[in-house]
This record gives sequence, structure tokens and C-alpha cells, in this order.
Amino acid sequence: MVEVKKVAIVTGGASGIGKAICRELINNKVFVMIADVDEKEGKTAETAFNEKEIVSRYVHVNVSDYNVVEQLISETFSEFGRLDYMFNNAGIAMYGELYDMSIDHWKTIMDVNVWGAVNGTQAAYPLMKKQGFGHIVNTASAAGLGPAPVSAAYAATKHAVVGLTTSLHYEAEEYGVKVTALCPAFVDTPIFTKATAIKIDKDKMSTQMKKQKMMSPEKIAKLAIDGVHRNKPVICPMPLRKTMDGFFLLVPAAHRALMRLVCRVSREARIE
Repeated sequence: MVEVKKVAIVTGGASGIGKAICRELINNKVFVMIADVDEKEGKTAETAFNEKEIVSRYVHVNVSDYNVVEQLISETFSEFGRLDYMFNNAGIAMYGELYDMSIDHWKTIMDVNVWGAVNGTQAAYPLMKKQGFGHIVNTASAAGLGPAPVSAAYAATKHAVVGLTTSLHYEAEEYGVKVTALCPAFVDTPIFTKATAIKIDKDKMSTQMKKQKMMSPEKIAKLAIDGVHRNKPVICPMPLRKTMDGFFLLVPAAHRALMRLVCRVSREARIE
């Protein structure tokens, strides 16, 4: 048994935002369980993190399987005697017009983005309630705070995560458990290249994506951990949050114009 003061589980921890969160937690003296379906990237991350001392461990996990997630959480608690942080970060992206989607597309993204967060939350929360402390962080998206045309399924999953998380935030506080939604926007991670593009030219879309000012995974990880320490219900880069609130609620005409631009750009990349 590794002697640690605090322990965290990070799903999707082998790459992107998840990997950066693992590093930031380790910098804060937290032992990290790197939970990911990608064994190669997971073991690579573990090796890199453990270069000087044992501060992490990779575990193969499919977040859409509740029994697997529950087993990881239970075994982690049994070994360390505590679970301080549960980062339900694993997620996939998908874009395309709704009429081009199939019900299988919906099932795929719901299984990972929604059920992944639900499984991790449902398994960790009762345990944290019993121990009287802990923090659950569910990675949603800015797309969970407003409309995202041509990414309706992705937006739907992230709205669900925001709703779950912000509601539980208030339920859980009586028991000493904290709950936060992380809502990043354009972050330079592999999620865009790994995304499922439905009848859309991925290269053209990637070109458009790269025109956006992207945040580094390391920066969003620092914002995340800082927000966690302050027990924020929602963590989102402030300029973006103000833009979302302003456009969506205060300047609807400007927001509609922006959403129509998104539709036009996406349709120019359409594959018949």
C-alpha cells in the first residue's frame, strides 16, 4: 500500500485535459489513479508521472460500465482508506447535423458522456457521504451552457452533466461533499481529431477549429484545481462565461447570428 495524504481518480486521465488534471493534482501532492480505456497512453502517462517517485497508477476502465467504475472506486477506497477527488472527465465529441445521425450515434455518445459521469458520481457519492468529505468534478463543456448547432448530441450530453452536477452541488453540501462542473471551451486536446464527424469533412472542420484561440490543457487544469479549491459550482473561463451569458441571454440577436454562422461553416464542410 502506497502511503498518501490524498487520493484522486481521474477518468480519461491518459490524455488531454484529464492528463493535465492528473499532473496538477500530483503537483498538489495527491496520488492519482489514471483511469482510461486507452492502455498504451495510460501506461505512458503513468511512466512519465512516476519518473522520480510513485505518484500515480494506471487502471483500464470503460466508464460506460457501472460495475467496472464501481469496482475501481471501491478498491481504491479499500486500499487507501479514503477518496478525496473523483474526476469524471472521460468524454467523446461528435458533430454532424441531426438528420444525419442514427440512434446508434446517440447511444455511443450518451454511454460515455452521460453514463460515464452518472456512473462515477453514483458510485463515489455514497462513499464520500459516508466518509464525510470528498469532491466530485464532472467535466461538461461550454456547450452545456448554451446551444451548439451541428453538435446537438454533444451539447445534449453536456447539458445533462451540468444539470446533474449543479443540482447535486446543493444536495451534497449538507454531508460535507463538494460537487463541481468543469466547462471548458476550445482546448487544444486530441478530442477534436478523435471526434466522430457525421457526413462532415473533418479536415475542413479542423481548419476552422484551429482559427479559434485555444487554451492549453495545462491552463484549464490549473483553473480547474483552483476552482475546486474554492468549491465553485461551475468552472468556466470567465471571458467565455460572460460571452455565453451576454449573447445567449442579453443580446439574443447577436447570438442567433453567431449560431447561424456555425451552421453555414459546418454545411460548407458537408460530405454528400
